[in-house]
Amino acid sequence: MRKSRDKLVGFLFVLPSIILIGVFVYWFIFQNVSTSFDRVETRATKRVVHPGGAANYSQLLGSADYQHALFNLLVLTVVFVAGTMFFGLLWAILLEKGVTAEGIFRSIYLLPMAISFIAAGVVWRWLLAPGKGDQASGLNQLLAMLGLERFQSSWWQSPNSLSMAAMAIPAIWQLSGYVMALFLAGFRGISDDQREAARIDGASEWKIYRHVLFPQLSPIALSALIIVGHMSMKMFDLIYAIAGQNSYKASVPSTMMWTQLFQQGDATAAAVNATILLVLVALIVIPYLYYTNKTEKEVRG
Repeated sequence: MRKSRDKLVGFLFVLPSIILIGVFVYWFIFQNVSTSFDRVETRATKRVVHPGGAANYSQLLGSADYQHALFNLLVLTVVFVAGTMFFGLLWAILLEKGVTAEGIFRSIYLLPMAISFIAAGVVWRWLLAPGKGDQASGLNQLLAMLGLERFQSSWWQSPNSLSMAAMAIPAIWQLSGYVMALFLAGFRGISDDQREAARIDGASEWKIYRHVLFPQLSPIALSALIIVGHMSMKMFDLIYAIAGQNSYKASVPSTMMWTQLFQQGDATAAAVNATILLVLVALIVIPYLYYTNKTEKEVRG
């Protein structure tokens, strides 16, 4: 009897959260998916804007502008994830080895996380300014001062198809500290006895990292990979602050969705776009949730 009452009390405590999540998350997802299948015609000419059903998805996916946005997203995600993982792991290794004033360095690396993407984007818009020669500013001006003019670039405004990689630089700067904190916590959670045992067996420092430490960091690396990967797919504010709202070169699905909904007033196209992004994020997050749930069951079992 007491257990039943405790369960009822616990359920009543979480009931408001269940209702709020059900309404403001799952109901809105359902409404968005439902809107994405709408058939839309113009009132005056009865011209079909969206044929309805699955054809709405093939219509958007077949658009050259949306394919360009998906390619930009792919480039942004690959460079962003690779950059944050590399620098995050590098900084974690350096701090894990023990340095003077570690707290100061840790704070410096984590400080960018405290800055909003919009505020950071305003600064990086100036740093990534495309001007060269007498018009140079930001990074191009710094390169000129160092005598490295040949490395000056138009950055994200470059004409080549990989210009979107420059847009990942601010994101790498901002999120590498977060990945560093994850890896550093993982390093600190490994017993020193394992390292000493490996040294006694004659293992070099590289072999200790490769065969003792890195394998134990794989769950943390997977978590960091998933978190950073899904953040890159939803990135909007940083791109908006740097490139503006109508930039074709820096266009990604999230910025296209803003244009579709608020500039063009096309709620159906925006809903299709949002649903595609939801599926892309789910393809990353769901396998991770399955893996973590399976691992927890194996630990408990």
